[in-house]
Amino acid sequence: MKLHELSPAPGAAKSRYRKGRGHGSGNGTQAGKGHKGQKSRAGKGVRVGFEGGQMPLQRRIPKRGFNNKTFATVYATVNVSDLDRFEDGAVIDAQALLDAGLLKKTLDGVKILGNGELSKKVTVKVTAYSESAKEKIEKAGGNAEVI
Repeated sequence: MKLHELSPAPGAAKSRYRKGRGHGSGNGTQAGKGHKGQKSRAGKGVRVGFEGGQMPLQRRIPKRGFNNKTFATVYATVNVSDLDRFEDGAVIDAQALLDAGLLKKTLDGVKILGNGELSKKVTVKVTAYSESAKEKIEKAGGNAEVI
């Protein structure tokens, strides 16, 4: 059997249903859209959230508070315990963390968090540290540098 000899099983390939192609097709005249009205018109219909002219819920509810999502600094985080997989004396930066599979993206920078313990002396060069993370890295004999 060759690729050009392949064909679907009998009854499996069904032809596309063509709307609005005359009375004989079984779906002519209004093409399944009923009689008149906004939804029967070509390209017409209502946008998402439209409530027929009534003030939409989105505009009826009061807006409160402050939102800084657009401008907030988002760090990619790594725990101190994850740094234990590197060998003694290693220099750990964002690229090393990406290569090790600890991060997928660096986002706005990398922050080391203090969860877990560190037993190796390593030099870490990243954007930010938590207090406890910095303390644990230096306690293990390492160096925590801010880029």
